[in-house]
Amino acid sequence: MMVRTLLLGIFLSFPVIIAAKDWQTRFEKSNGLRTPRYVETIAFAKKLADASSFVEYKPFGTSPQGRELPLLIVDLNGNFDPQSVRASGNVVVLIQAGIHAGESDGKDAGLMLVRDWIIRNRFPGELQNITLLFIPIFNVDGHERFGLFNRINQNGPEETGWRVTAQNLNLNRDYLKADTPEMQAWLRLYTRWLPEFFVDCHVTDGADYQYTVTYKMPTQGTAAPAITGWMKNDFLPPVRQAMQQAGFPIIQYIFFRKRHDVLSGLESWAESPRFSQGYVALHNRAGLLIETHMLKNYKTRVHGTYQMLLHTLRTVDRQKEKLQQAVRESERFTASNAFREEPFPLRWKDTDDSVMIDFLGVEYEIVHSDISGGDWFRYYPDRPETFRIPYYYHQEPTVTVRLPRAYIVPVEWRTVIERLQLHGVKMEQLHSAKKYRIQTCKFKNAEWRRTPYEGRHPLSFETDLINEERVFPSGSVIIPLDQPAARVAINILEPQAPDSYVSWGFFDAIFERREYAESYVLEELARNMLAEDANLKTEFLNKISSDSAFAKSPSARLMFFYERSPYFDRRWNIYPVGRITDAD
Repeated sequence: MMVRTLLLGIFLSFPVIIAAKDWQTRFEKSNGLRTPRYVETIAFAKKLADASSFVEYKPFGTSPQGRELPLLIVDLNGNFDPQSVRASGNVVVLIQAGIHAGESDGKDAGLMLVRDWIIRNRFPGELQNITLLFIPIFNVDGHERFGLFNRINQNGPEETGWRVTAQNLNLNRDYLKADTPEMQAWLRLYTRWLPEFFVDCHVTDGADYQYTVTYKMPTQGTAAPAITGWMKNDFLPPVRQAMQQAGFPIIQYIFFRKRHDVLSGLESWAESPRFSQGYVALHNRAGLLIETHMLKNYKTRVHGTYQMLLHTLRTVDRQKEKLQQAVRESERFTASNAFREEPFPLRWKDTDDSVMIDFLGVEYEIVHSDISGGDWFRYYPDRPETFRIPYYYHQEPTVTVRLPRAYIVPVEWRTVIERLQLHGVKMEQLHSAKKYRIQTCKFKNAEWRRTPYEGRHPLSFETDLINEERVFPSGSVIIPLDQPAARVAINILEPQAPDSYVSWGFFDAIFERREYAESYVLEELARNMLAEDANLKTEFLNKISSDSAFAKSPSARLMFFYERSPYFDRRWNIYPVGRITDAD
């Protein structure tokens, strides 16, 4: 393998010297002012593949507007499929750029990095243990909504793409619900390869400060202990040191407890699986979010991203065995009885636990605005200042659940079953109807968001747990939790999870009452029920005396009896997914 790499460098060194400008990117030719359009980006990616037997260009899907979703695979052994790569022992790294197409730093940095690695042989003897999957543009349709005025907060490039897709959806809210064709294609790619390390390149909004590059990793409790420990102890320390030496000191993604106000302190949070790094944690993988600072000029941001990607690859290359071992341990733990015996956290909150840190900021003042009437944060980037501020580092669970042995999803909820399969969740299909004793829930006080969010109207609700026996028809699926993808299934099927399919509206039909009763029928029914049940009569009279709204509503008073009659729909508001907790 080393010989092939050296031969490639020798073979390409002469033509590259002669035609060096042929390998310059649009970014470099413009001195860091511009980023290439889609067609030029694809042409450069294909040129890399044509020039080297170590690079393959392979689209992984098609956008709603018909564009290829581009993928470059880089492997010094010439292996371009998961089976041969796994057999070689390489660690797989997926770097993704342009999920928000206006944030193009990762695209330009990644193209230069692959070129410098493979064509210019600038890292001889390094990156031998890595197979790289590189998506230069994920949101390809949004990328081609190109313009001068797409990112008001961002300092360059001169023109860039749009944040969301042609369907006006944000891909970085779609990982778990997977509504978009782009995300469904990405999930097929991801679950086929299951890369040990994932990088998502972005540009951040927020305050002004000295850092060019900030980052976020799922180290707050959403990932398995082994992979969390590897990210904290084996990955971040050497990368921080390397970035400091490269002239790009880094700090975790900047989000202040009071928006824009540095002195209020830096917050942490546990990533929801609607976001990329939160999602890969469910698969027991390491995820890195890169957020460059939007107020830095484009040239500086791209070079900062380049350095972060390079030192990430170098660290993963050196840590190959430890990372692969952490992934294996995490998968074994997630599929074990020990995992299911502990309460599983679904939601988290920030606490007041903090440590004091040095923050490389800039001088600022808070001025009362005569235009907005609120606070105007005025930053002075030419006046750097180091602040001593609290970092609120600790998260604690607010909602936990005792895990079942398995879930069971009725066959009629085909869309949910197909999405679970898309996420790589293993399941067993019933070949005949079978009765199970299950735990499920009845929903109450459901409220839908009035305005759409990501093409849906998410809902909030309360639940009452119920136990029942239910016959599940042939074709229903059982999802055992003794599998590596258990965390994915839990976050989809536990109603109180932040991105559960209940909260995203996949089960909205169960909240609709489909049978009704005429008032003149209920009048007679109510009288018969009162005559036959003294306790019911007492309950009815007590409700009239204690609930004035009920007492004044003829329909509510009649509904009181309908709901207690054998005619009422007992499946209304009942969750169709069951939790199997016994040995059935």
